[in-house]
Amino acid sequence: MDVLQSWKDGPTKSAIIDFVGRADEQVPPEQRVAVFDNDGTLWSEQPMYFELQFSLDRVQALAPAHPEWRSRQPFKAVLEGDRAALAKSGQRGMLEIVAATHGGMTTADFTQSVQDWLKTARHPRTGLPYTSMTYAPMRELLDYLRAHDFKTYIVSGGEVEFMRPWTQAAYGIPPEQVIGSSVTTVYQLDQGQPRLMRQAKLAFNDDGPGKPVAIQHGIGRRPILAFGNSDGDLQMLQWTMAGPGKRFAGLVFPRLRDLAPILMVWAIAILIMGISNDFGPALLLFATVLALLWANSPWRDGYTALADHRLDIAPLGIHLSVAHWAADGLLAIFFFVV
Repeated sequence: MDVLQSWKDGPTKSAIIDFVGRADEQVPPEQRVAVFDNDGTLWSEQPMYFELQFSLDRVQALAPAHPEWRSRQPFKAVLEGDRAALAKSGQRGMLEIVAATHGGMTTADFTQSVQDWLKTARHPRTGLPYTSMTYAPMRELLDYLRAHDFKTYIVSGGEVEFMRPWTQAAYGIPPEQVIGSSVTTVYQLDQGQPRLMRQAKLAFNDDGPGKPVAIQHGIGRRPILAFGNSDGDLQMLQWTMAGPGKRFAGLVFPRLRDLAPILMVWAIAILIMGISNDFGPALLLFATVLALLWANSPWRDGYTALADHRLDIAPLGIHLSVAHWAADGLLAIFFFVV
């Protein structure tokens, strides 16, 4: 029976199957821990983070109880649909929106608000429920790993209580195996009834170097497999690969057509620099775009072979691959020249 049917036959699929086969033979089941980022890895993050869209929609829903938002930024921008003013508010404005929409309520009330939003909210491009915007190949990978006694976790920069209500249905990952950022939560008695109250204050940011820390606190084992998609996952991938024995780190890269807006900006930048006679930077930028396209094309094996090809200067004791020459040598020359 063919496994990972949504995956193209090639080195990536083969490497995963080979790794899982070796884990079956060499790794005890209790050590088969796999961690996955969520946004951009397990589900889409375009045209914006889905949790951010939830926050913006919550501002609209909560506005009747907050008339002061009509004249107060960044809430005014959200209510008026003024994306330019919202962007101008920057990270501080976004954090203020998240604090207002994620805090000041019980954990049960917040969970209900997420569930209610997911019932009606639709992706602006596809018209599908947001929980239908998951990646089929990654769902297959999760199922494949669990069939081989891997325990799968989400380790995401998203707020943990935003994810827990739906990850079981979407990915087969129960809430206790979801690790994420969190707001300050306190225990209270309300007329003799215990409750957990969410405060409008970030308690832990599960991103970048925070991810290995969260893995240690929440799992207590170093993973042997990790998947991410951005620099916010780098430390998690490094932590995974630094352990003993066979390990696997995967990077989910967007389809080339999803890179169209970025490539268009690069093309315009190259054109402008060429017109202004800045041929050096234009050539460098062109080479970067070309390398990106080549590395993610059906001919990527040729790119890898070239990068691994060795250009040695034995009398000087220099033994470097083309990739090392490009990263260390040419980059240094570039900075000296520029």
